[in-house]
Amino acid sequence: MKNAARSSLVILASLVPLLGCDKPSSGGGGPAASASTMAAAAAASVSAAAAAPTPAPSAAPSAAPEPPHDCPTGSAGIGSFASPCDAKGKDRMMEITWKKTDDKGPLFFVKSKSKLTVLYGKVAVYFYDKTGKQLEVKDEANPIAKPRPFHTCTGANLFGGEMKLGDKYDLTFSCVTKKNVPEGTDKIEAEIQMVGFSDATGKKVDFYWRNPDLTPEVRPKGGAK
Repeated sequence: MKNAARSSLVILASLVPLLGCDKPSSGGGGPAASASTMAAAAAASVSAAAAAPTPAPSAAPSAAPEPPHDCPTGSAGIGSFASPCDAKGKDRMMEITWKKTDDKGPLFFVKSKSKLTVLYGKVAVYFYDKTGKQLEVKDEANPIAKPRPFHTCTGANLFGGEMKLGDKYDLTFSCVTKKNVPEGTDKIEAEIQMVGFSDATGKKVDFYWRNPDLTPEVRPKGGAK
């Protein structure tokens, strides 16, 4: 029995050094050191990329400015929608007169005085009571909005097509309905403040004319004569 126990102790003693060999080396050349070096290099690369300035995108080329048009006599400007040929005083390209109001809305007599063919139009409609007082216009689409001094109507096909010099028509406008007429209205007057002249095709506007003096916010009955 003593010999068997001693043999067991010898076997255990010989296994202890073998188990100690699993302890990792503290030297710098092992796999752990190599992984740490690679991780540090990758982190430095990411940091450098983040710090590098991002090149600014190249600016889109700006649209070429619209060349000025030959404005009608008495007006000046580029002729674009944003900067039309502006006139002053009593100059008009078109005459407009209210005739009556029915279920479709106000009916107007419109006559062109322009030597150029008109395609686009912007009309301002004023309303007056029996005393001649100018009435305010409510916004039917937004009842809580502040009332306006006049109602505007605009469109590229406002007149139902082109209007040439001397053309005259009785017209109702889809954007001036009976609902737009304030209660107590006795008289309606209007001014065509802005027009657009058609191009050679007759389907597009070439350039624009405007006279803001025709449509002040406060306008006495009869307007500018």
